[in-house]
Amino acid sequence: MTLRPFLLALLLVAAGAVGGAAVLGLQALRPAPAAGDVRGYLLAHPEVLPEAMNALRERESAKAVAANRGAIVDPFPGAVGGNPNGDVTVVAFMDYACGYCRASLPALAELVKVDPGVRIVYRELPILSPESRTAAEWSLAAAEQGKFMPFHEALYAAGRVNQATIAAAAAAAGLDRTRASAVARSQPVAAEIAKNLKTAGELGVTGTPSWVIGDRFASGAIGYDALVEAVKAARAKS
Repeated sequence: MTLRPFLLALLLVAAGAVGGAAVLGLQALRPAPAAGDVRGYLLAHPEVLPEAMNALRERESAKAVAANRGAIVDPFPGAVGGNPNGDVTVVAFMDYACGYCRASLPALAELVKVDPGVRIVYRELPILSPESRTAAEWSLAAAEQGKFMPFHEALYAAGRVNQATIAAAAAAAGLDRTRASAVARSQPVAAEIAKNLKTAGELGVTGTPSWVIGDRFASGAIGYDALVEAVKAARAKS
């Protein structure tokens, strides 16, 4: 159903008053003098409420994405997959201790295989454990050596994140361990992780994986088909 402009405006104002997380009470709604019987319309068509709230969430997330565009799409040097010069960027906020992140890898691999115009920007978001932080630091150290994807894939393939699997992934990726150890503890790496955590907060990220594709934000293991549709929508807008 297409929302009437007056109805959408009313719902957006009501929900926006509490940051988009409002529960809209029908009792609180009053007919707008110039808009007709809004309450009666809502009672007759309650299905428009989820539609309006979805529209509000999309609008607010688009604003947050626009306000943080550079921090979202400009990668830490080397932390990129797919086509570095692609016309559509898929930003993935991930944690190496996250099983849903691991489950998303086949969809990303298929997307890159099928669509050569996609660039994947990986944003390290270590929120699940102390080992997550260490893994993120070493991942960025691997990026500094131009070996992000080999390390990234090896660590996810190794299973549970710990010192042993991080070391094994570093060996599998062929990292210079001494250099990587120094970079992992460096200020640029610490600044990158701090920036990602701050940006995630601005976007309302509550878990991993989380995604930004074009001006859309999404959470969870959304799957290949949803990724394709989001890329298609972003490409159409650009």
